[in-house]
Amino acid sequence: MSFISVFDVLGPNMIGPSSSHTAGAAIIAFLAQKMISPPLIKVDFTLYGSFAKTYKGHGTDRALLGGIMGFSADDTRIRDSFRIAEERGLEFSFTPNEEETEVYPNTVDISMENEAGRKMVIRGESLGGGKVRIVRINQVKVEFTGEYSAVIVIHQDKPGVAAHITKCLSDMNINIAFMRLFRKGKGAIAYTIVESDERLPVEIGEKIRENANVHEVMIVQT
Repeated sequence: MSFISVFDVLGPNMIGPSSSHTAGAAIIAFLAQKMISPPLIKVDFTLYGSFAKTYKGHGTDRALLGGIMGFSADDTRIRDSFRIAEERGLEFSFTPNEEETEVYPNTVDISMENEAGRKMVIRGESLGGGKVRIVRINQVKVEFTGEYSAVIVIHQDKPGVAAHITKCLSDMNINIAFMRLFRKGKGAIAYTIVESDERLPVEIGEKIRENANVHEVMIVQT
């Protein structure tokens, strides 16, 4: 009989002792790594609230690192994520921030850099029961949960871009569950997030990129 520690399976679909501190953390990081082209070479996790206080004891660090490497919340490799990250040459660090208190209790900023030199910062919140929400991308406030497949479009806030996005989806017979636009200001960088209750074809990204005002398209599948 093999020994199973508290960081092994303690629930039906998660690794670790806490749905908020381990499963939720893994899901946030898993979503984050979907938003940047692999491979990642460097990642820093800044932890707030209870994440900052208990991230070592509750395995939040291992869960975040596992998620950023593409491990799902029930993947037993999470318990060995430190060793695996080192073997992959992924540089990582954890920075607890207990000074900023005006944040949701289980919050993490994930700063990522890939091999091509692209950088991205994602803020996520773990809501309990394995539920999460992404609330910031590169300092722009957004909101999506990862419960639906999503297309995230980074673009200039120009007339016609939203219509272009919806036409691309309509042409490919994709049903829109939710669609939201977030921006820094009029005419500035904007993020349009479209969630669908069906799996999204990879080709949708190529179609949306045809608009000259579109900078980047990210597809996050459930």
